[in-house]
Amino acid sequence: MSHPSPPVELAELTVVRHGQSTANAAFALAEAVGSVESGVTGRDADIALSPLGQAQAVALGHRFGAVAADRRPQVVLCSPYRRACLTWQLATDAARAGGGPELPAARTDDRLRDRVMGDLELLTSAAIAARFPAEAARRAASDGFHYRPPGGESLLDVAARLGSLLDDVRRQHAGLRVLLVAHDSVVLMLRHLVEGLSLAELETVVRVGMVANASVTRWTAETGRLMLAEYNSVMHLPGE
Repeated sequence: MSHPSPPVELAELTVVRHGQSTANAAFALAEAVGSVESGVTGRDADIALSPLGQAQAVALGHRFGAVAADRRPQVVLCSPYRRACLTWQLATDAARAGGGPELPAARTDDRLRDRVMGDLELLTSAAIAARFPAEAARRAASDGFHYRPPGGESLLDVAARLGSLLDDVRRQHAGLRVLLVAHDSVVLMLRHLVEGLSLAELETVVRVGMVANASVTRWTAETGRLMLAEYNSVMHLPGE
């Protein structure tokens, strides 16, 4: 009696966090001084890259443009958020400049969006404490993975939609090198899904440091499964 062959794994899965956004820069300053206002307005999905973020995107393009053809991504999926789309567009332009390789165009997938924060979208910690004190207390009492803001998502909610994405990617692009352009919450929860890290193990990862802007995390296929090859790598960025 014949048995079905095991599914073919991806050859490689890479996820890139977008370059620094204008909100990343503004919130870092606001949180450092405890400011209620960050100066950021509009929708989170429409936030653009800062000048530093644009330079980081160019550096990403140089990194992927410099690798051998048999190591470059074959399929690229991108968050629909403006900062992610701009990151890959600038990267592809930089790789192509001066006769370099043509990197794949990105197809957007809403499941790669950033964590939705609902009523707390684009609010500083001081603003949440001032405007939603009960919610600030609830958030402080919860762990970082189960807390769901009003109208928003928990990190485990992010993992649920990413699980669906991974199933589709593995089925549609088996044996290929796939690159995702997304957000820090996506990078973190992919480690939970791809490697099977427990929440306690993820907590240890978080304590080591944030997922950096324009960082690269990569898994390669070994003995039929994806294994972590690099995490949160920024060696390609200027000054690193």
